[in-house]
Amino acid sequence: MRMFRNDYSEGAAPEVLAALIATNNEQCVGYTEGDPHCERARRLIREACGRDDVDVEFAIGGTSTNLVCINGMTYEWEGAICTPDAHINAHETGAVAATGRSVLPTRDQDGFLSPDEAERVWRYQTGTGRHMTKPRMIYISNTTELGGVWSLSRFDAICDWAKSHDLKVFVDGARLGSALTSPAADGLTLQHLAARADAFYIGGTKNGLLFGEAVVIADPDLKEAFPYLIKERGGLMAKGRLLGVQFEAAFTPNENGRIPYWEHARNANDCAFRLREELISLGFEAYGDAPSNQQFFVFEPAIAQAFADAAGCEIFGELPGGKLLTRFVCSWATTEKDVDELIAFARTL
Repeated sequence: MRMFRNDYSEGAAPEVLAALIATNNEQCVGYTEGDPHCERARRLIREACGRDDVDVEFAIGGTSTNLVCINGMTYEWEGAICTPDAHINAHETGAVAATGRSVLPTRDQDGFLSPDEAERVWRYQTGTGRHMTKPRMIYISNTTELGGVWSLSRFDAICDWAKSHDLKVFVDGARLGSALTSPAADGLTLQHLAARADAFYIGGTKNGLLFGEAVVIADPDLKEAFPYLIKERGGLMAKGRLLGVQFEAAFTPNENGRIPYWEHARNANDCAFRLREELISLGFEAYGDAPSNQQFFVFEPAIAQAFADAAGCEIFGELPGGKLLTRFVCSWATTEKDVDELIAFARTL
């Protein structure tokens, strides 16, 4: 059975792999500094964002991108407000803290950073002046750690709050493809994201690229800092054109006039939605409403372990009452046949 553990177990989507092979013998300048593929990828992404005044930079993976961007947007005595389950707080081995920046978590429990909780943290942190870490930015991810998708109204609300407090907005877009192609986006587009966020990234690692993230930067501080920080923090690739080639292929319209990046994300979502519907129809309990390529269910321990052994899905932890929270993830490569096979197995439990 195909594994449903994550969305980066496979290699590259066909057009990305074909582009890497076709350009393999080319000789390009290094470090993403002016090679034709990086420059074309930058142009395509600016066009997709509807802005020609943003910088587009490339990074290897999410953790590296997060710590470089947060460092470039803050001083040492400043921090980022985020949810407690935010990747920078829970899954990056203290990478941001190790660079001298503080992570300031709220008490939000649904994966979404709320204006009310952000306000509470901001008031607490600024209540004694220079004796506490000063909030300088907010960090949100789309999709959230629990597979949630930011709607236009929700996104605007947190941006409005941040701007009213002179805080910068940074969006972790590791699964941005899934988020923006979900019906739950409810009007939130790449263009709107680019208009409101100070910086965000378009995740490639989890949507059909071998590796890589494209960082879209409006913030002048980060524009200046990024080229230096990515080198200082060990994230600058000598063979930088490999990043450009992949994003160039992902954002070049195919023979049907469609952008592969968004098509792959829609496929992952469609497979995940069907998986969810079928498991619910069999009587299994969904956890929350995750309108993305990540789906969460609550199982008795023996059932959770059976799914984990057969389909590689990840057990996230124990809930009150002893049941286990379990995650299924679909990718660009997941097919209806793969979902059929999983559902056939589920019927045996």
